[in-house]
Amino acid sequence: MKTRLATLLGVALLASGCGNVALQAEVPSFDTGIDPAGWVSVPAGEFLAGQFAEPAETPAYDIMVTTVTVSQYAEFVNEALASGDITVVDDELVGFYPGDEFRGYNHEEPIEAGEWLLAPLDDPSQRVRLVDGRYQAQPGYENHPMTMVTWFGALAYCQYHDARLPSELEWEKAARGADDRPYPWGETITRQNANFYSSRDPFEDMSSYGSRTTPVGFYNGEQYDGYQTLDSASPYGLYDMAGNVWQWTGDVYPNMHYRFMRGGSKDTYDMDLRIWVRNNATPTYFSPGVGFRCSRDQA
Repeated sequence: MKTRLATLLGVALLASGCGNVALQAEVPSFDTGIDPAGWVSVPAGEFLAGQFAEPAETPAYDIMVTTVTVSQYAEFVNEALASGDITVVDDELVGFYPGDEFRGYNHEEPIEAGEWLLAPLDDPSQRVRLVDGRYQAQPGYENHPMTMVTWFGALAYCQYHDARLPSELEWEKAARGADDRPYPWGETITRQNANFYSSRDPFEDMSSYGSRTTPVGFYNGEQYDGYQTLDSASPYGLYDMAGNVWQWTGDVYPNMHYRFMRGGSKDTYDMDLRIWVRNNATPTYFSPGVGFRCSRDQA
């Protein structure tokens, strides 16, 4: 087994100075009406990538409308354990990865073939729980994004479903469409567009680092207990492409063991939700603010 990476991404945000943010003792329950099993098709062709809107191109592909939910991941765990594709060792979900090519660079950590951590099952922030011999979502978080999952754990889910993690370019094209907008929904951002630091949605609880995700597709123009959201889908109809959780992408770059994430999270400021912003960590990293969605090649 590989040692867990304990360092959090970026800087942990303090709870002080939060003004009149109301703390939530219980997890609110809302049905957003957005189907987490949905996929959309992104056509082949050019688009504008990066902060400086430089031409790039992708083939056609499909990508999930939302990030993978806790319920979806729990079902994967049950099925993949039964089929022998993954195992549980010392309260850790593990699976086989064939390894990266290692070229001996001093800054590069070897990622060798073997069993790697997919997700810790005993961490207090883990929302997949074993109940009566079967894994299930922690009550109240069924339609929230799956978090506390490593890059290996995200990849394993996608591959089990004959899919893969999106490349950075695929992720960015799905978020931006054909123009040079900085956010998936357009030019500006408000608290009603996405779940980011101090967005003051019904799930806001600045006393807890791990509890502030919103259900997938929450920012869809609906009103929830008086909290009015704006419809913040990307041009291709994807939700949560900015905020809520960082999303693992699938690129494995030469001479580098780090993996990259996109989208910003509940714990970052609004400028980190811009489409071109990147974050990275070792593939063993997991956090309450990191999730993923899958993509797949078109037949």
